[in-house]
Amino acid sequence: MNSAGHFHEFWARDFGFCVDSLLKLGYTAKVKRTLAYALKKYSEHGKITTAINPQGIAFDFPDVYSPDSVAFLFYALQKANSGYLIEKYKDFLNREIKRFYLTVLDKSTGLVKRKTHFSALRDYYIRDSSCYDNTMVALLAETLKKIKVLDNPFKKFDFKKIIKNTFWTGSYFLDDLSGKKHVAGDANIFPFWLGIFDDSKMLSSAIQAMQDAGLDKPFPLKYVSGNPKEKKIFIEFLVSDWERNCIWPHLGPMFISLVKKIDEYEANTYFLSYKHLIQKNRNFYELYTPDGKPYKSLFYMADESVIWCANYLTI
Repeated sequence: MNSAGHFHEFWARDFGFCVDSLLKLGYTAKVKRTLAYALKKYSEHGKITTAINPQGIAFDFPDVYSPDSVAFLFYALQKANSGYLIEKYKDFLNREIKRFYLTVLDKSTGLVKRKTHFSALRDYYIRDSSCYDNTMVALLAETLKKIKVLDNPFKKFDFKKIIKNTFWTGSYFLDDLSGKKHVAGDANIFPFWLGIFDDSKMLSSAIQAMQDAGLDKPFPLKYVSGNPKEKKIFIEFLVSDWERNCIWPHLGPMFISLVKKIDEYEANTYFLSYKHLIQKNRNFYELYTPDGKPYKSLFYMADESVIWCANYLTI
């Protein structure tokens, strides 16, 4: 379950970016059982989707293909050493690799297809071959190298080089290929947090760019600062500012762990801001307003007891 509140479904992307921490915290058996459950339901459904509801029904939100859900499920399988499950569902997993390859990748450029709507971390927004989605392609390719027994049609591409040449401005990664120049949190966290890039100068520069854009204020981290003109799905109006400059605690611990590689004192300051929030609210909330209060709109209140706290606990 993604939370003890209203997001009580299994979400593949969220589970994937918490799996390392869950394993470190001693939940190996539960991680493996969760993966067994997810693969059973996904194989019955015929494809990997963003989520599985409590009744065991797989679905996508929004109703488009989700590259990160697929990449993070494979990532979780590899991290949990789930060789038995990989062998058991080998044919299904190979079909899903092929589906990803044909659906997501422009074979002529090695980039995610342009002008195509995919479900991603910012699932209310429609981006044009985003850096985040391209990082998911690199993640899947690297994960398949480690799994070895599954098909890997990505071998001929150097995704690290492609991403750097396409998105790196010299000081930060662009959000997507739309031509906009704003600094986006997910674009500048995941390439480093997932180990696709390990250059300390690039990391320091990207962190500075996020700080200069105010994404870390009053605590980390916002997706973007202000309101850059971006395409969004219709229901975004129900939760105004939802995935723009609200503060997301799934990104916060990731950001802090990266800052720690550059400046431990500064990282500790960020960490203490989260410690204070948790003690004050007696909870790990899903979302905060730009001024640091638990998010609330006419139609929605921030979820509680979110699994993302695993990444806070392992900083």
